[in-house]
Amino acid sequence: MCKSNAVLGATPIIREVNKNDLNECLEVIHKSFSTVAEQFGLTKDNCPKHTSFIPIYFLETQMNWGWHMFALFSGDKIIGYVSLSKEDDNTFELHNLAVLPELRHNGYGKMLLDYAKDKVKSLGGAKIKIGIIEESTVLKKWYMQNGFAHTGTKKFDHLPFTSGYLEWKAK
Repeated sequence: MCKSNAVLGATPIIREVNKNDLNECLEVIHKSFSTVAEQFGLTKDNCPKHTSFIPIYFLETQMNWGWHMFALFSGDKIIGYVSLSKEDDNTFELHNLAVLPELRHNGYGKMLLDYAKDKVKSLGGAKIKIGIIEESTVLKKWYMQNGFAHTGTKKFDHLPFTSGYLEWKAK
């Protein structure tokens, strides 16, 4: 059992997000990605579309597009989030994997990632792609430890960091 379960009082479960969950999901996303923004000096001025600043209509639009959206619940409290978009018959993209900062390092991110992998396989997919901040070496290493391979980088003029790309292939 994760050490925080005693504090949370419940074994976390993952379930699909509904419209009523979106505001709380956004809070989790903002809190989680705000640590990334702080670490890399990202602001609304130099990176207005960073995940830590997204408005609610982004999630509403993604839901309307049919993205697969999941939250990690402890009791009735959302403590983590992840979404998947279908890119083609074989490939999905992973978006916004988030765990509340105070609950990190308890296996919840891996729980969400493993759930996403299983979901992709159940939907007939065989590959997950993800984009990250390339300079986030700890995050890149974590994804690689969880079966992802680094596939390249790209520097965009409008971003104050290098975009890094990874992918996972089902076995």
